[in-house]
Amino acid sequence: MAGSGAVSMVTAGRARRKRRRRVGEGGPSAAPAASPPRRAPSRPVPRRRAAAGAMELGRAGLAWAAALLLAALGAQAAAGDFDPYRVLGVGRSSSQADIKKAYKRLAREWHPDKNKDPGAEDKFIQISKAYEILSNEEKRANFDRYGDAGESQGYSQHQHRQFHHFHEGFYFDESFFHFPFNSERRDTSDEKYLLHFSHYINEIVPDSFKKPYLIKITSDWCFSCIHIEPVWKEVAQELEALGVGIGVVHAGYERRLAHHLGAHSTPSLLGLINGKITFFHNAVIRENLRQFVENLLPGNLVEKITDKNYIRFLSNWKKENKPHVLLFDHMPVVPLLYKLTAFAYRDYLSFGYVYVGLRGTEELSSQYNINVYTPTMMIFKEHIDRPADVVQARDMKKQLIDDFLSQNKFLMVARLTNQRLFQELCPVKKSHRQRKHCVVLLTGEGDKFAEAYEAFLTFAVANTKDTLKFVHIYNDRQPEFADALLMDEEKYRGKSAVVILERRNNAGKIAYKTLEEAWQGSKEDNFILLDLLEQLRTDPGLLSSETVLADLNDELAPMFLIRWLYSVLDYISDCWDSLFHSNWREMMPLLSLLFSALFILFGTVIVQAFSDSSDTRDSPPSEKEETAAKTEKNDASFSKESNRIPKKGFVEVTELTDINYNSNLVRLRPGHMNVVLILSNSTKTLLLQKFALEVYTFTGSSSLHFSFLSLDKHREWLEYLLEFAQDAAPIPNQYDKHFLERDYTGYVLALNGHKKYFCLFKPHRSGDEGGTPGSCEDYDSSLHTEARGKSSCSPGSRSIKNKLHKLSFWMERLLEGSLQRFYIPSWPALD
Repeated sequence: MAGSGAVSMVTAGRARRKRRRRVGEGGPSAAPAASPPRRAPSRPVPRRRAAAGAMELGRAGLAWAAALLLAALGAQAAAGDFDPYRVLGVGRSSSQADIKKAYKRLAREWHPDKNKDPGAEDKFIQISKAYEILSNEEKRANFDRYGDAGESQGYSQHQHRQFHHFHEGFYFDESFFHFPFNSERRDTSDEKYLLHFSHYINEIVPDSFKKPYLIKITSDWCFSCIHIEPVWKEVAQELEALGVGIGVVHAGYERRLAHHLGAHSTPSLLGLINGKITFFHNAVIRENLRQFVENLLPGNLVEKITDKNYIRFLSNWKKENKPHVLLFDHMPVVPLLYKLTAFAYRDYLSFGYVYVGLRGTEELSSQYNINVYTPTMMIFKEHIDRPADVVQARDMKKQLIDDFLSQNKFLMVARLTNQRLFQELCPVKKSHRQRKHCVVLLTGEGDKFAEAYEAFLTFAVANTKDTLKFVHIYNDRQPEFADALLMDEEKYRGKSAVVILERRNNAGKIAYKTLEEAWQGSKEDNFILLDLLEQLRTDPGLLSSETVLADLNDELAPMFLIRWLYSVLDYISDCWDSLFHSNWREMMPLLSLLFSALFILFGTVIVQAFSDSSDTRDSPPSEKEETAAKTEKNDASFSKESNRIPKKGFVEVTELTDINYNSNLVRLRPGHMNVVLILSNSTKTLLLQKFALEVYTFTGSSSLHFSFLSLDKHREWLEYLLEFAQDAAPIPNQYDKHFLERDYTGYVLALNGHKKYFCLFKPHRSGDEGGTPGSCEDYDSSLHTEARGKSSCSPGSRSIKNKLHKLSFWMERLLEGSLQRFYIPSWPALD
């Protein structure tokens, strides 16, 4: 009974608590009526425990979600605290000049090389980032409007504040919370390779002419980037040790550089060499990446050398003006390290590779005593029978090769073939303690000067020092250089001379001294030169003469046509590669150029076709269609038609008469000439047609006028002029029976009215120039009929039109001014 009473009391207590809870939740009006106490069910306790466990799990999940949200909002607030105006200490209305001034001041103050404060590097990065935003008007406007410069908006603008689709993987776009999630997870191994736009343009591109670069384009939360990361690390470390440049571009922070490189997705791998970008399109494995870098290099860097061609290879030092390097190794393929070295030093050295395990290299190996088990590198200069320097090492490292080659980049007596070589061998004096002098042999080519050159080479080998360089130059290839130093003195003509010089500045000013006598290579010459060099060590004032040298000609530069062909081949190669590997956006410029060229070509063909058809319609009738009636009609109306606009193949030709004589000749403007054709009534039509065809190409000159003169009316005027050209056109004696039958048809006079001279064209005749009667052939009967009873003679052995056969060549010589001129005291009257 006691137990049952206790249970009743507990039950009643629970009921009262439930009623209080309902009253508290619903208020007095919601309080229900009192109900009698009920006995608790026998099995509610386990069920309540399960519900309590579920509530605990739900509360934990909510707590984690709230913590994540608060962390995100806190990071977003921290990212939003970056204010470029506050970092630079300028106002929002500051001008670009004020911003630039503040940036320079802060950059000098917080540069890590000058400021040793532990936080200087981070502060300097903030200053650079602030200036990058405020110096760009678009980024500054975005920051003023949205409080963000647009740097964290993702790789593409249209993906701003969007999630990727779930079928692409659980990709969490950092722009959703508008702050970089991966600021803590970025791989530190890529930090030293990160590239910025200005650094890429100013340093990486120029350096790509010395070594190739392998560049990776990456971005945040890129799972493919994470997938290739182990291979990338391994290959980057391996290639960097061989001399390949490595670069990493973060597309989220360097969007401008990523677009400049043409990368439209991440990850992307590309190669850069000689300023040219090539994309990698194969599987990202070690062998493919090594082969990709090797394919970037030119194919002719290293020549394969055997017993048959080594003498020819080493003998090219004089033609190429370079030392030659032989690499001996037991690898059948040229190692990548040697190819990269050859590319870096290609302007200074020529490289050959000897595979010592190949049959046909035994003579070469034995002659130079090569250890076939150890890689060997030899430098050959002026003497091919013995190397100038040798290095051997079982593990040939890049640093060892660079040190070896940098000390042997030039010949013992290099020939100055361009200005760059002159500046390297003879640098400008920087201080009195860093004086460097050049001893220059000015000589010629051929066996005549060989003895003097050999003596100078022997002297140079014995006396070369760090502060003294020996060079030579060919006078005929660099005449300005030689004339400036020798002053064109007679005693050096056809002989060699030696000059000691010191460059004073980059503008070409030098101080020099020339040996008083020509250099012949004798012992006396050696003593004199050696004595001058010893005096120069203690007395720099010995170089008493000064002059300014012009830049040297580039003797080894390829011709313009060859350079143009190389450029065309490179462009075709780029287009071919783009055709298979580039997207349509990259192909648009090429396609636009191609279609524009086709359109222009098609338009030109259409225009030419219509032009040819119009020319056919406008062409004059053929000679066979000319009838006697047409000839008479043309003769009667020619003077009227001469004033019309001529068609193609015809010119405006006016008759020279006493009415227009003064205006067309006597008072002709200075510099103008009147080209006059001599004809008769019987030859008028045919000669005028042929004359118009011959001189048509010269009608574009405004200083030429064209006329014709009737021989039947003005024979005396013509013969008066010809008296001043007796050598060219002798006039028959007046007592000769054929005096009045002299045939002048086809003569052409170029009259200069202002200077009172004329030039004469005589028809080409194969027969007698006298033109006796009855000696003419191939003449129309109508013309014979018309000319019957007149004094003009028939043409010679040629037809009438052939008289003006070479008139166009005579006109060319007239414009050149190379014709003989016949001067007269005054122009006679034309009666």
